[in-house]
Amino acid sequence: MIPKEVLQKVRQIEIRTRRIVDSVLSGGYESAFKGRGMEFDEVRAYTDGDDVRAIDWNVTARMGSPYIKKYTEERELTVMLVVDASSSGNFGSIDKFKGEMAVELCSLLAFSAIRNNDRVGLIIFTSDIEVFIPPRKGKNHVLRVIRELLFFQPKHKGTDIGCALKFLNRIQTKKSVVFLVSDFMSKNFEKPLRVASKRHDLITVSITDPREDYIPQIGLIELEDAETGETILFDTRSKKSVDIYKRERGRQRSHFEELLRSSGVDDIRISTETGYVKPIIKFFQRRELRA
Repeated sequence: MIPKEVLQKVRQIEIRTRRIVDSVLSGGYESAFKGRGMEFDEVRAYTDGDDVRAIDWNVTARMGSPYIKKYTEERELTVMLVVDASSSGNFGSIDKFKGEMAVELCSLLAFSAIRNNDRVGLIIFTSDIEVFIPPRKGKNHVLRVIRELLFFQPKHKGTDIGCALKFLNRIQTKKSVVFLVSDFMSKNFEKPLRVASKRHDLITVSITDPREDYIPQIGLIELEDAETGETILFDTRSKKSVDIYKRERGRQRSHFEELLRSSGVDDIRISTETGYVKPIIKFFQRRELRA
């Protein structure tokens, strides 16, 4: 039996995200992801203006008049949510932690997918693969995915994006739409990301908090790495220290952006300060225009 409070929390997420999907994102998801290709539907009589290259010569010969092949778009997709559950997600200076933002965002994407009859799968990772739910269709399956995201307790604290992408590349042989959700505080994942971007339609979702870029001048503070437990004393009044920190953050971001550009990967930037609805809408609009 699933505890009542668990069901209530899942229901709250369902109501909130479904409302956004139905009222705001209606049509955006389908326009952004067109499907895997074309499949044969039927043959029909040739009419003036039809493409002669579509003529079915076997049927034409049997019927004594020209017939053409009609195709429809193969709409069905597989959407994989690859979600970072490392301890750095347990941080937030506004209303929500980064990890909470990731759960709501993934719920939104999952409901958008099943609304279009697509399959949804889930990989939760830290420094190891912690959860894998194979892609399936249906509301009950999506509610299971959301329940797992909401109440999952990781065994590890660290982050290994490369490990997650290698696992994805191994178990998901067919091309999928992949949302890689993380704050990307990890190293050495460049090669697996390039491989995944060639096999799948890979989209990174970068979740940040404004306090990670802006440091108020409040004197000496103790900073703790949530993943390693390492602590340091940081003097926020030291211009030199603050400048070094900002340069390093800028260098990391520039390296990440260049990796995405060279790999042809789209990035959705989400901040705990501004929420996820507008960035998702803009992303769908960009995809629709490109298509």
